[in-house]
Amino acid sequence: MATLLYRLAHWSVRNSKKVIIGGVGILLALAVLALAMGPAFSDDLSMPGLKSQKAIEVLNKEFANPQGDGGKTRMVIKVPEQETLSSETAQAVIQKSLKEFAEDTQVKSVVGPYENHSLSANKTIAYIDVTYKTPAGEVTDESREHITDVADAMRFSGWKAELSGEAFVQMKILGPSEVIGVLIAFVVLAITFSSFLLGVLPIATAAVGLGVGLLGMMIGSNIVDIQSVALSLAAMLGLAVGIDYALFIVSRFRQQLAEGYERSESIAIANATAGSSVVFAAITVIIGLAGLSVVQIPFLTAMGLSGAFVVFVTMLTSIIMIPAVLADFGERISASSGNRWLKPRKRANHESNRWGRFVTRKPLIMVIAGVILLGTIALPFLHIELGLPDDGQKPTEKTERRAYDLLAEGYGPGFHSPLVVLARADGEGNFLENVSNVAKEMGTLPNVGSMSPAIPGPSGKLALINIIPATGPHDVKTKELVQSIRDQAPEILKKNHVELMVTGTSAVNIDISQKLNEALPKFCLVIVGLALVLLMVVFRSLLVPLKAVLGFILSLAATLGFSVFVIQDGHMGSLFGFYGTGTVLNFMPIIVVGILFGLAMDYEVFLVSRMREEYKKTGDAKKAVLAGMGHSGSVVTAAGLIMISVFTGFMLAEDPIIKSMGFALAFGILFDAFVVRMIIVPATMTLMGKSAWYLPKWLDRILPNLDIEGEAVMEKLKHPDSGVEKKESLQFSSKPNFE
Repeated sequence: MATLLYRLAHWSVRNSKKVIIGGVGILLALAVLALAMGPAFSDDLSMPGLKSQKAIEVLNKEFANPQGDGGKTRMVIKVPEQETLSSETAQAVIQKSLKEFAEDTQVKSVVGPYENHSLSANKTIAYIDVTYKTPAGEVTDESREHITDVADAMRFSGWKAELSGEAFVQMKILGPSEVIGVLIAFVVLAITFSSFLLGVLPIATAAVGLGVGLLGMMIGSNIVDIQSVALSLAAMLGLAVGIDYALFIVSRFRQQLAEGYERSESIAIANATAGSSVVFAAITVIIGLAGLSVVQIPFLTAMGLSGAFVVFVTMLTSIIMIPAVLADFGERISASSGNRWLKPRKRANHESNRWGRFVTRKPLIMVIAGVILLGTIALPFLHIELGLPDDGQKPTEKTERRAYDLLAEGYGPGFHSPLVVLARADGEGNFLENVSNVAKEMGTLPNVGSMSPAIPGPSGKLALINIIPATGPHDVKTKELVQSIRDQAPEILKKNHVELMVTGTSAVNIDISQKLNEALPKFCLVIVGLALVLLMVVFRSLLVPLKAVLGFILSLAATLGFSVFVIQDGHMGSLFGFYGTGTVLNFMPIIVVGILFGLAMDYEVFLVSRMREEYKKTGDAKKAVLAGMGHSGSVVTAAGLIMISVFTGFMLAEDPIIKSMGFALAFGILFDAFVVRMIIVPATMTLMGKSAWYLPKWLDRILPNLDIEGEAVMEKLKHPDSGVEKKESLQFSSKPNFE
């Protein structure tokens, strides 16, 4: 691999302008094609085969939707103090608003509070439902502005008027918050390289790779189903790894310059060594993402494969374009940079790094402290509750959050967790009488807030019963009510000849969470198994892969535990943009496993491969650990900070799903890069000593040699007949500050 990347780099250097123009050309061509075809992303997060999903299919078949598939917006209203919705004044205000809604030519129907019977018990709160002629994703900004103007007019009259619904609340794929993360990444890069120019280079190359990947996804969305949330996931991941991959290659390039190699040779060596690590790191991320298809859930498969595609494109961009860009910049990039704002930090040599010596001085204490810290953070994971986030977790400044609170005030918290029970005839007897008896039995169950009379379907063999629980969608009691109905279903079928099926928001969430919980162990086994094999091939060791996987499990447990502590339990929630307690995003654990696995192995490879490179030269295990920390420790630190910066930008997004994933990944990298890789890994490697690199000879013969460290290339460069001219080595003091 290293030899191929070495040759590829020389080719890129010789054809630098063609490579750069070609990369930008591909980006522009895809942009034109994507704009011509337009995006066709789906918002469907359903899973085939669920009990609740089957009930929805039966429901849709029996009760045709007269409103069609148009997008809907709901305006929740509350009268001024001392008034009620039954007064003539209130009715006049509502009728005026209904007429204003209908003035929008895109509106298909408007149903007021007196038609939909939505008046609350004290007649102060109600809602108006607006249905559009087009699906929610195609509702125009003008229509949203129009309904906002109507709400503003009611507020001016002293009413409360808040808006919600999929036609009004649009998920923003990329917004200004993501730019903040990129700016922080630029600052980290500029300080790391002591150069503003080199701070821009990784971001620029990452942007090209990310652009090609995302445009490819947009085009692909017209061919296969890809969820809109997958675009956000791929964007945050592609941007983060793209910047990190460029950081590692450029860092190694400057190290080779500092050691006296001429420019083109330094580029080639950097691509052969750091580039090999980039390829392997990308492969681990791709395996983690593509492995999501193992769980056989369509939307997770689409998210995983599309994310893997973007990472693959970003990796290709890194190993092809970065050598070309480095060659094209010429003398403007040197071994050590500096200006009046950014002065390079000098250090005698890599062995003098204080952090490495601090960690390796008392390694056992460091390992125990790291494990106790992450273990303590992981404890809340033991009571994790999975579900889907809703408007109740948004800040109160958002109109959809205020609408959520008004609905809970008017109709109780259970209004947000409605259950739909389908009763289907199964046998002889009077069906309606049997359904009535079933409804009475269900009414005695704990936590039933209210229940509608059974609504018979056109076939006469199916009836619909709406149940509003007494508790909200994130309350355990709501889930227990769903389970109670399902537990009694077999007895009811036997006694009353009525088959019960339960669906609705809470039922769907329960089924999805259960399916994901069942899939998670199988997914983890596949990921861990592949990790052990791949790391064994890379490091030619038995203990290093085992240590890497155990470290990953520690950082994963801490990530999920901290997510429960903040999102579910509500501690420090407002600090991170979570303004209400709720369940943890149900597919977040499996997504975090796939992504964090790949990123954790990235840092493991970049850090430990340098240790192995030094160990092969000296045979001194402790010196190898110090060398790895000295050469790669600060680069891994910078890479971790960049990842955290990018993910924090997505954590600041408005959409709860994107926010949850950004939050989990930001802290996952924090725990893995700064606790596991920078404390536990060097301490453990010191404790293991030479045994860390033990591999039975028979296994060594079987395993392929990928040459991640570029040993073959460096060995060839040592011989005079290789044709490589090596300048006089520079002093260590001239090395750049990223060491």
